[in-house]
Amino acid sequence: MDANAEAKPPDEAVLVRLLLVMTVVTGAVDAVSVLQLDHVFVGNMTGNVVFLGFAFAGAKGFSVAASLVALGAFLVGAAIVGRHFPMLEGRKRQGLGQMAAAEAVLLAAATAVAAITNGTAARYAMTLILAVAMGGQNAFARRLAVPNLTTTVLTLTLSSLAEDPWDLDRPDSRVRRGLASVAAMLVGAALGALLVLRASTGWTLGATTGVLAAVAMAALLPRHRIGAN
Repeated sequence: MDANAEAKPPDEAVLVRLLLVMTVVTGAVDAVSVLQLDHVFVGNMTGNVVFLGFAFAGAKGFSVAASLVALGAFLVGAAIVGRHFPMLEGRKRQGLGQMAAAEAVLLAAATAVAAITNGTAARYAMTLILAVAMGGQNAFARRLAVPNLTTTVLTLTLSSLAEDPWDLDRPDSRVRRGLASVAAMLVGAALGALLVLRASTGWTLGATTGVLAAVAMAALLPRHRIGAN
């Protein structure tokens, strides 16, 4: 076995890195949706169901219609990926690259909507597009089944951090992975909020589109180049 073959990281290590980047994207996209799109989540459906309950109760600042659009679109995205994406045996990294590329196209469309128009129709359009993308991402991450890396929700990850024995001494530590996932979501939300508040929705979505395009390129590169110096 040559030195380059020994040096390259295993596929799962590559998947973990790329999924963490996609978790950052989720935080940033949810920052856009909560701060600018009628107080809805497009990635975290647990929070969105709670927001829907607030809206049903008549709490100000929450929209039944916007929450239902986000929930419905998320389910559509998850269904499309669950039913029509190919099986992943032996090509998980390539599948992740295709998923990231599809998401980048959707986020580019949302960016165009943000740049071209505004108002209620634009907000609903962006909510629908972003929720479809996040639903697809969540379904794909579930099929990958990398522990503590769902990319869109952290409830089970936080629970496992509290419940399971800590294994920081292991190379494939689930605890380190879980902590990294929480940190990635936090960083993404903070950066997304900063961009929304200090720049614009369009800039934020454009930046996340670029990140997803980079993830797609990294995942689809030939294996020998992933571990290259």
